[in-house]
Amino acid sequence: MSTTARDIMQRIKDEQIQMVDFKIVDIHGQFRHVTIPAAHFNGQTMENGIGFDASNYGYAVVEKSDMVYIPDLDTAMIDPFCSIKTLSMIGNAMVIDHPKNRPLSQYPRNIALAAEQYLRDTGIADTMLVLPEFEFYLFDEVGWSVDHNAIGVNIDARQAHWNSACEGSGNIVPLQKNYHIAKPLDTTYECRSEMCLEIEKAGIPVKYHHPEVGGAGQFEIEPLLGPMSKMADGTMLIKYIIHNTAKKYGLSATLMPKPVYGEAGSGMHVHMLLLKNGAPVFSDENGYSHLSREAHWFMGGLLRHISSLCALTNPSTNSFKRLVPGFEAPVTVGYATSNRSAVIRIPAYAKSPELRRFELRNPDATCNPYFCFSAILMAGIDGIRNQIDPHANGWGPYDVNLYDLSDAEKAKLHHLPTSLEQALDALEADHDYLTAGGVFPAELISGFLTSKRAECRELSQIPHPAEFAKYYNL
Repeated sequence: MSTTARDIMQRIKDEQIQMVDFKIVDIHGQFRHVTIPAAHFNGQTMENGIGFDASNYGYAVVEKSDMVYIPDLDTAMIDPFCSIKTLSMIGNAMVIDHPKNRPLSQYPRNIALAAEQYLRDTGIADTMLVLPEFEFYLFDEVGWSVDHNAIGVNIDARQAHWNSACEGSGNIVPLQKNYHIAKPLDTTYECRSEMCLEIEKAGIPVKYHHPEVGGAGQFEIEPLLGPMSKMADGTMLIKYIIHNTAKKYGLSATLMPKPVYGEAGSGMHVHMLLLKNGAPVFSDENGYSHLSREAHWFMGGLLRHISSLCALTNPSTNSFKRLVPGFEAPVTVGYATSNRSAVIRIPAYAKSPELRRFELRNPDATCNPYFCFSAILMAGIDGIRNQIDPHANGWGPYDVNLYDLSDAEKAKLHHLPTSLEQALDALEADHDYLTAGGVFPAELISGFLTSKRAECRELSQIPHPAEFAKYYNL
């Protein structure tokens, strides 16, 4: 049963809550927030909403920027990082209209809800479950400067190999040797355990956490499968909890794809499956890797549109510093079972029919999760509706290590974009599958392209420290 304003008011009274915080998602997938005294929350809050300037969130032109925020009461939770007792809610942006406010079509949560409705309208399925894996680094120190006379980054993780000569405890992890390392080398175990406990308190079940490959402090937290739009909310909350818990322990967390040169990059692999009336759509005992034709067509849609998808699943210039050979990151357009070198991997351990699925390995956590998951779903629906067979299109299955192929064999394969600029060009040329059913508004895609191209131009004009090493004395 849905939570009502009366329920929230009673909770405020019973739990002596002092502030109510409204978390809003901007176009880049970052939380912003507005807070009111708890005594001022009432039924009118749900009717009139909280006003804000949407132009500062990247959604609307200044002349039409006045919007209101309506909280989703079912997302209410105590914020564990506020010393003053605060009830926090995620919600939706609404356009001020008469006689009733209407949803802002460009708002990320509304797009996710529209994508789920479009799935139901097609009759293919009624539910998409997703499971994003969260890889991140924990640093003891981090700082950067981008100025006229100083351009650089300094990071430190006490366990990193570069501290082998000065770290008195001897708890040093070799380069690329952190995977599942145990105490005493696993020095942030308690911090991550607390992260997981807070994630569970937020209503998101956790499968596990563990050290990842990067020896400079890389780790992973993996939740369980959940409905797409709820898991998009969950992704926002998990990132919020990771960052704030790290700060509590005197650490700095980053989910950026390639923060450390020469170490493993951090992805956000997305597992997915479809259900119809509770029954699995992707399972077939006689199919390749026990997957149905619908599952293969869904993969076909992802692979057909993968270059344009990258603009939404990997929307940073740093993303493409991770998508390079040699670090278990995918670079090849293809699918396979238990093969981390292809962009789609079918996990062999998912044996029961209701869990049979595949993962898309290129996404990373710089994405807006509502856009990312919705775009993945729309590409998959396009694949099913057009029966795009990945095998017939030459995309696999690749049951070999694609990194070990000869240069001649690699030249025959299709590859992911190697830069954000390439991905943005692909999105401009290929986005009809996103606008189907009115799910992604054309003006959102246009605005996103404009914003990201400006970002690329800005970064391309900044001298890089490595350029000094290469060219200073020529």
